[in-house]
Amino acid sequence: MTRETTDTRQEQIKKAVLEIIADEGLHNISTRNLAKRIGFTEGAIFRHFPTKRDIIKGIMEDVANDLIGLLRNIVLSPTKAEEKLFKYLCENVKYLKENRGITILLFSEATHLGDKDLKEKLNQILSEQKQFIIKIVKDGIAEGVWNKNINPEDVAMFYMGIPITFNIELVLNKNNMNVDNFCKRMYSLILKTIKK
Repeated sequence: MTRETTDTRQEQIKKAVLEIIADEGLHNISTRNLAKRIGFTEGAIFRHFPTKRDIIKGIMEDVANDLIGLLRNIVLSPTKAEEKLFKYLCENVKYLKENRGITILLFSEATHLGDKDLKEKLNQILSEQKQFIIKIVKDGIAEGVWNKNINPEDVAMFYMGIPITFNIELVLNKNNMNVDNFCKRMYSLILKTIKK
């Protein structure tokens, strides 16, 4: 039997935290529950993450690297604005589905723990997403496909509610959630507000 690397163990711990949040709620995150879910001892968890805050910080770093990196690549791609917007929305929603519990964790822990670093990291993640949408909207206006009188910042603020809505739907209907359908409906809704 081979020993798993520290990185692998840390990924297992972070994934289990998100699963517990999605399946049982934020209040059920404990080292005992976490250890039971992944088959570690509580001591092993503390060897990989000395505190709960360190686990949350690790998850936030994953979001900043994985999700934001993916979205940045979409925004900077040479495709047309409408295609970028659709892909951006769908990839964002797909990431949230694959990482169930992430929005609940980020908002509740970063905002309620009073941790300045976590709040700043959350703010950075949200600000980058807003800036990406603003750029896509400006690109669509420059291409002449979207209404030049719309305010790209307003569209970005509107867009930021979509992942939250998705998470609510996912929590309430996790077994019946059709990601593709949700993505198409939200894309259609955004297009109705920005088309010429």
